[in-house]
Amino acid sequence: MKFKPANNIQDLQYFGEFGGVNPSISDSSTYTFLSAKTMFDTFEGNADGCYLYSRHSSPSNLYLGQALAAMEGTEAANVSATGMGAITPVIMQLCGAGDHVVSSRTIYGGTYAFLKNFAPRFQVNTSFVNITKLDEVEAAITPKTKLLYCETVSNPLLEVADIPGLAKLAKKHNLQLVVDNTFSPLSVSPKQLGADIVIHSLTKFINGSSDTMGGVVCGTQELIDSLRSVNDGASMLLGASMDSLRAASILKNMRTLHIRMKQHSHNAMYLAERFEKEGIKTVYPGLKSHPSHDLFSSMMHDEYGYGGMLTIDVGSIDKANELMELMQQENIGYLAVSLGFYKTLFSAPGSSTSSEIPEEEQAAMGLTDGLIRFSIGLDNDIERTYEEMKKCMKLTGVL
Repeated sequence: MKFKPANNIQDLQYFGEFGGVNPSISDSSTYTFLSAKTMFDTFEGNADGCYLYSRHSSPSNLYLGQALAAMEGTEAANVSATGMGAITPVIMQLCGAGDHVVSSRTIYGGTYAFLKNFAPRFQVNTSFVNITKLDEVEAAITPKTKLLYCETVSNPLLEVADIPGLAKLAKKHNLQLVVDNTFSPLSVSPKQLGADIVIHSLTKFINGSSDTMGGVVCGTQELIDSLRSVNDGASMLLGASMDSLRAASILKNMRTLHIRMKQHSHNAMYLAERFEKEGIKTVYPGLKSHPSHDLFSSMMHDEYGYGGMLTIDVGSIDKANELMELMQQENIGYLAVSLGFYKTLFSAPGSSTSSEIPEEEQAAMGLTDGLIRFSIGLDNDIERTYEEMKKCMKLTGVL
């Protein structure tokens, strides 16, 4: 039977403690025990259904984790306070001093900075490669390599990872394949394509309202238990725990994710096709001109489309800034980082979300200073939005 991520979310049933249609929020930082032995067993990790302390977990966090694990088709999941609070513990849990990571060269700037600048303090080193070239990925693997790291759709260049191909490499070399699926929830299910661990920044599309931060690690029960261990679990000991109120809020927003992703994708495809037709250099996985269009098409769940992220290149940072400022002035969207909001967001990643990457490396990977990254919103009348964008492009000389 074909994997249906939205059905898996829909089929979860939680009743509130008083019969509410939403589960009750656990508004406690600590939990009582009916016996001292149960407390001991819980510290040892052996008491199912008992809660220790909200840094470890809480009922609200477990509900959200179950929904996210169901969405990705993994055994379990652990939520965190931020996306980076999911990414960094996984790397530190899987790698020790002397170990090595092979990572995509185009990833979120915060992840890049962690791997390039911070992890070496613990003698964990990273080789950054063109993830679209499997021979280059394999050539970078050494006897000390522990994991392959990539984003399904890379931030900000929208390169597409060949997850089945990378999964074969990981299996061949006994590595863990870690995939950040933030840009493509529901559209792509990395675990079903062979990935071992799936990560999301919940801050983005999954929450969808730009009012909270969050992250999740989806994987085996063994991995999640190791991350939560009171003795040596990176999530437990580094302490990036999600607040129960935020977990409850994100869980409610997840219920509309399938509707939102369809609209994000529909609007992005509409704009991308018209930008390209106008002669603007446009990158969007749904365009046949995208070098990995066929690959993405082979991995995706068709009904959710190619996602809400696209880029255009207007030639210079000055022109990019002028256009973005005018679009904000005309209420087309917001000049802001992040993504997945109901309103369109746009930024120049070379000087914002990817600024951690040195300029010479940005140039080598093709990240130009005239690149604008769009997170396309949920506009009902996308034709009108396009006409307004076109006016701004004409006024700024982009068209």
